[in-house]
Amino acid sequence: MNIDKGTLYWSRGCVTETASDGAIMSCKSVKNCHKLTVYNWLKNIPADREYDIFEVRFKNTRKGFYRNVNAIDLKEGDIVAVEASPGHDIGIISALGPIAEIKFLKSNPHFKSGENSENTELKKIYRTARPVDIEKWQEAVSMEYSTMIQARKIASSLNLNMKIGDVDFQGDKTKAIFYYIADERVDFRELIKVMADTFKIRIEMKQIGARQEAGLIGGIGPCGRELCCAQWIRNFVSVSTNSVRYQEISVNPLKLAGQCSKLKCCLNYELDTYLDAWETFPKIKYLETSSGTIVLQKTDVLKGVMYFSSGDDPKIFPVPVERVREMIALNKKGETTELLIDSNETDSEFISAVGEDSLTRFDTSRSKKKKKKKKISGQDKPQPPASAAVSENRSIQNKPAKNKPVLKQEQNKSNRKKNKNQNGRKENSSL
Repeated sequence: MNIDKGTLYWSRGCVTETASDGAIMSCKSVKNCHKLTVYNWLKNIPADREYDIFEVRFKNTRKGFYRNVNAIDLKEGDIVAVEASPGHDIGIISALGPIAEIKFLKSNPHFKSGENSENTELKKIYRTARPVDIEKWQEAVSMEYSTMIQARKIASSLNLNMKIGDVDFQGDKTKAIFYYIADERVDFRELIKVMADTFKIRIEMKQIGARQEAGLIGGIGPCGRELCCAQWIRNFVSVSTNSVRYQEISVNPLKLAGQCSKLKCCLNYELDTYLDAWETFPKIKYLETSSGTIVLQKTDVLKGVMYFSSGDDPKIFPVPVERVREMIALNKKGETTELLIDSNETDSEFISAVGEDSLTRFDTSRSKKKKKKKKISGQDKPQPPASAAVSENRSIQNKPAKNKPVLKQEQNKSNRKKNKNQNGRKENSSL
């Protein structure tokens, strides 16, 4: 199998270099391209003894502890052949020395340092991987995707309610681990028989959850960065709705759920800070003051302010936690006091943010430029001739006034004249 020079296998975190004829010349580990990167904070401290426990990592988050029984000179990033059941597996050294022993004792707390750890039966490190071992290992890696697709088709043909999410081949191509997701218990005995006959390998099934599947697939979160489960999280901790309640986050399932349809892992990042802050707050619902009873409406944990309202008044006002404790002590003694509000406290008025997320907020405003009219001063303004001014005044005087108000007395006189004229016309007509 010919492998291009510099091909990077992200699931393992290594790069291979090949010759012109396709033969593998070397295979090196690349740091910070996998989730199991270990920072050796004891690197510059001399070891008090020799440590023979090494941590070896495999695909994704699979790792194990092995003993260097042959005293091989190994360093971090070396590719080694280790004992497996059956055959051997190919892995990469991720931790050694005191760091590896500390991690081993942490994962196995029933062992004690220096005593039982030396007598513990661990699998062995056989040798540093040879070019033949690495080439066979890379062939096994190239078969994983096609094997997963074919296994999904087999599971679908058997009408099994499960989803095969990933396949991890052993380094010698004699065994493979199939990771699957299922909501209920699945009887996959027939599936194992069919896959064993199809792939001619030993089959091992491991069930994983939705969070592990998201870590295997990867993706980009709503924060714009790579998913934490795919980048660095190794052990998943359960996230409950209490994390949302303690941090006073609005319960919106669409925003609280991640790509795995579970609560986001980042809800636990700042939970300890909020829990420590909540211990300093008194657990009350109302206070008695000289002007009446005030009711607690909300709490700002990080600012150390509690917001109250009085009666039916919708306006809320902030009160520092220290002042609340003083008032609680007075209420226990049967005394009340005025509620003193510092003007320097945080303003509790509501500020609307509607319109700040408009799509056109970054567009430049194109305002129409108004034409500026030239102003002419009184001195520069041309004067009309005298004859034209006289004729203009006469025409203005002869024009009847529009909308001129009519007085009541003048209106009465005009009505009397009309009546006299009408009476005179009647007399003449009778004669």
